[in-house]
Formats: sequence, structure tokens, C-alpha cells
Amino acid sequence: MKLSSVLALTAAPFALFALFAASPALADNHAAGEAAPGTATAATTGPAMWKVADEDTTIYLFGTVHVLPEGIEWYDATIANALEGADMLVTEVPMDKASEAQMQQLAMQIGVLPQGTTLRSLLTPEQTVVYEAGLAKLGAPPAAFDPVKPWLAGLTLAILPLMQQGYSPESGVEKVLLSKVGDKPQGALETAEFQFGIFDGMTTEAQVAFLMEAVEGMDEVKPMLDRMVAEWIEGDAVELANVMNESLDDPAVAEALLYSRNANWAEWIDARLDAPGSVFIAVGAGHLAGDRSVQDYLAEKGISVTRVK
Repeated sequence: MKLSSVLALTAAPFALFALFAASPALADNHAAGEAAPGTATAATTGPAMWKVADEDTTIYLFGTVHVLPEGIEWYDATIANALEGADMLVTEVPMDKASEAQMQQLAMQIGVLPQGTTLRSLLTPEQTVVYEAGLAKLGAPPAAFDPVKPWLAGLTLAILPLMQQGYSPESGVEKVLLSKVGDKPQGALETAEFQFGIFDGMTTEAQVAFLMEAVEGMDEVKPMLDRMVAEWIEGDAVELANVMNESLDDPAVAEALLYSRNANWAEWIDARLDAPGSVFIAVGAGHLAGDRSVQDYLAEKGISVTRVK
């Protein structure tokens, strides 16, 4: 499993950005504003958007990228009209400032190891060598993540290289959308507890494997995310799905992170169609691309989805 897929499919981990960005030891190399090589800097076709509607309800489905470099222009008139006309903005998890602070607190509550256990005590001597070399590459001391569980360290070690190379959740799609809606009501399809629980529910062995993939793949995360962003900004859902499928190679992980959640969200949309009004749903673009997408599950229910951008 490539960490780029995890970061593309879950929004809650990016609350960790602010948690660790304040540490000089972890953020010294941050190249703020550096454009991502290979990604578009101005929207051409632009990211894809779909619509579900009945007699009195309209629901827009917009695929997001949770973290972006500065300078990528994607917010155009079509997106603006849909968002401004909606009664509510719905994201994967609550993403306002107060909720973000709660997510950080939650991560540190459930992500801490029992007293007397350190992260490095869970690693083999060989894994420890690789792990400490990865931390040194980021400018972090060997004991930087000793108190936390491997899954939390793994997520953080996936995010930090992006942060140091110009990516930022503050430039991410959800943050931009939130800045546009003012006092408009906001909703969420999931809770931070649910998303973090996917990782915290892994066995210790699986968590260590996840951590080591993060360490060994640190140099690969940004190039892979660059590719995803390039397909996203072109509005090419098929190629985006192809890039995602390259990296989401564990069926159990795909089921937990992608397919079962897509099915749940289709249920939510089906139920929401029973109430009048307009809703703008913004979720990771990988959920709206490829086989067993949200649209596929809606089609199984006989619900028509139209691409409007």
C-alpha cells in the first residue's frame, strides 16, 4: 500500500500537519510555495464534478485533493455557482478550526503507546536502522516519535516530506471551499474517530508494516501525489483511478479505505434525496473515480448521476 493513496482517501490525517508543523526540528526544510513539478499551475479542463437530482433536491459531488501546493488555480465559475447555490457544504469529516483542534487532540489520545512501551521497541534491529535513517533524512531526532503508535508515526512521516516540499493542507481544496461558504451550514459524512479508527484498529504487526512502508516510501509520496494532482486538475477521472489503483494494492485496505466507505456515502446520498434543498459534497477525488466508486453504488440503487464538469 502506497502512502499517497492513504493521503488521497482520508482527510483527518491532515490535522496532523498543524500539530507537527510548529516543531522546528520537523519543519525546518519546509519550502513554502514551491510548485509541484509535473502539475498544472492553472486549470485547463478543471477537476470533475457530478450532480444527483430529483424533483426538489440537488446534490453536487466534487472530488477534492486534501493537500496541494500553492499556485494551483482550480476554483472556477461552475464550481462557484454550485457551491454558492447550495444550502450546505458537506465534507468527509468536520474541517473547521475547532474540529481540527479536536482531531489533533484525538490523534494524540488514541495514538499514544502504553507507558513503558516505545515505538522503537516494537521494531526489529534491522527496521530500527531503516527507521532512524528515515528520520535523519527529515532532520528529526531518533526519539521523535517514540511515544506514539506506529500508525500515527507512519501518517506523520507521509505528510512531513510533502510539507517540506511545498504541499500544504491550507492550500487543499476543502480549506478553499470552507473559506468561500461563510456562515453556510456545514456537515460531514464521517467522524475523525472513524477515520483514525481505521488505522488504530490495525494489529501492531500491521501498524509496523505501515510505518516501514511510510519510511521506505518517503521519496515516492510526492511524485505519486504530483501525478494524482495532474490528473485531477485535468478532470481525467479514468487516469486518476489508474494512478490510484497502482498504489492501492492491498484488497483489505482498499475495502476499508475506499469501497465500504463509498457504499456508505451512497446510502447517505440516497437518504438525503428524501429532503428538499441543495447540497455540495466535497470528498477525496479517488472516491469518485474507478470501479466501485460512489457513482457506481448510486447506479446500483437506480440513482442517476450526471457529470456537469
